[in-house]
Amino acid sequence: MCGIVGYVGEQSALDVVMGGLARLEYRGYDSAGVAIRNDSGDLTVVRRAGKLGNLRAALEETDPAELSGTLGIGHTRWATHGAPNDRNAHPHVDCTGAVAVVHNGTLENFTELREGLEHRGHTLSSDTDTEAVAHLIEERYDGDLADAVRSVCRELDGSFVLVVTHRDEPDVVVGARRNLPLVIGLGEGENFLASDVTAFIAHTREARVVDQDQVVVLRRDGVTVTDLDGDPVRGEQFHVDWDTAAAEKAGYEYFMLKEIDEQPEAVRETIGGRIDSHGRLRLDELAMSDEDVQGLTQVIIVGCGSAYHSGLVGKHAIERWARLPVHVEIASEFRYRDPVLDPHTLVVAISQSGETADTLEAVRHARRQRAWVLAVSNTVGSSIARESDATFYTRGGPEIAVASTKAVMTQLVAMYLVGLHLAQVRGYRDGDEVRSHFRDLSHTPDLVTEVLGRMDPVRKLAREIAGQERVLFLGRHVGYPMALEGALKLKELAYVSAEGFPAGEIKHGPIALIEKGTCVVVLAPRHALTSKLVTNVQEIRARGARTIVIATDGDESVTPHADDLIRIPDTKSLLSPLLTIVPMQILAAEFAMARGLDIDQPRNLAKSVTVE
Repeated sequence: MCGIVGYVGEQSALDVVMGGLARLEYRGYDSAGVAIRNDSGDLTVVRRAGKLGNLRAALEETDPAELSGTLGIGHTRWATHGAPNDRNAHPHVDCTGAVAVVHNGTLENFTELREGLEHRGHTLSSDTDTEAVAHLIEERYDGDLADAVRSVCRELDGSFVLVVTHRDEPDVVVGARRNLPLVIGLGEGENFLASDVTAFIAHTREARVVDQDQVVVLRRDGVTVTDLDGDPVRGEQFHVDWDTAAAEKAGYEYFMLKEIDEQPEAVRETIGGRIDSHGRLRLDELAMSDEDVQGLTQVIIVGCGSAYHSGLVGKHAIERWARLPVHVEIASEFRYRDPVLDPHTLVVAISQSGETADTLEAVRHARRQRAWVLAVSNTVGSSIARESDATFYTRGGPEIAVASTKAVMTQLVAMYLVGLHLAQVRGYRDGDEVRSHFRDLSHTPDLVTEVLGRMDPVRKLAREIAGQERVLFLGRHVGYPMALEGALKLKELAYVSAEGFPAGEIKHGPIALIEKGTCVVVLAPRHALTSKLVTNVQEIRARGARTIVIATDGDESVTPHADDLIRIPDTKSLLSPLLTIVPMQILAAEFAMARGLDIDQPRNLAKSVTVE
């Protein structure tokens, strides 16, 4: 959940680390801090509660000589153990001030470790689990920091990424990981450690992933990686195929606004290169033989938040086209109900970051049950990608804003492509049908662009209703998952009570929430169920609701029942989520901005949920 940066090289470590933290602040912004080994050989630690700007202000008040050095580590925090205040901010140090540690994750045995340290005479000054690691390294250190870190890691229970430096080792930064992401940036005369490649993309695009229970020693002239026993291990190097410009705001006030506008191109990237020279859909990422695909008896899709919603749409596509039963599960609940899996089960795990802790555990459970696991992720080399049997990379580019927009859009596209591929291989749709559906999908980037060009009335509407404290969302068929998504976006960004319901369920309880002036967003693209949806709209409008209806061009059946009408271009009903999602993103963003809120960094949230 937290963001971590480590650097050793020729540049000012403070500049590199702070630049990296600025790019990682989406991972947590409860507090931030740095530790710099300065030119005098001392460790200078500065940390502050709140967003990164508070740390910058504190650094400006610090003697520059104390911060002048070419080795440093940094951290931006999403609080787990301990309140988000100055004393719980990272880095944490040992009793002597020689060791500085930053940490992402949770240590399950920290109470036992802390009690042991205090019994042995250590004084711990924070409420965090992390501080125990600094004192344990202090006890184990005998001149080799990497050995001390390996020894301590063998004693830790839970999930962690640790990045550590020692005052007496002027050219060494040590990192270690279990379950959570850590990536090495490989430079010339300098090297980097970070939670995400975005932290060092301005300096190098060559990277290597640190695998499970490995320890990395970073020096300016090279990198070595070992297991916890100290034995060298080999790793896979990769090239990042986007540059720093992709992670900049490019003139937009917020990253989220930029990422909404990037959705047409993101869809094109996800679709690109999927038809072979014989006109067949290619989905090589599935890595299953045709015989294995034909032998599938069920598909289970797991995800959290927006990823779960895209999975619900995927259920409709796969069952409609491939005639396979599909179950969609919230990843955090999946393994605890003892699901029935076997080698004829395909599990699709959806995660933008590829590091979502609950989804990662679902993947591991599915693999133990011998199911075939396909990861759908936007992040090359992520933990879920590496631990799955196969990976579909959505190629959406970096997404910095916490609330997902283009990532969930490309997840929807991925689900359509998986459904078409399964249908093609299983013989439930012939080649002409598959190509026809693919052509429809290929047209959606232009349709999304058209929707984006129509959004000024939606922005005006959002500002008009920004005082509302409750907004409901209704949909049927694939509109229901999008109603959930619209409600989630409004909750995340504007902190209002927003709920999504299947429209047919409104009279089975939720209609009690309707009173005069209650805003209800109704997803009503042209569909076989539109006439039933019109009845639902009439029911809520008769009870005083203000109806905001998203409808297809030319469909006048809903017009008499809409207080506010948002039009989208016509497309196949199964693909309509790719269009209906856009006005709901704009509505939520503008609603929140009208309330004076930061839409990139909503309170209490972080981009990647890496703890259970």
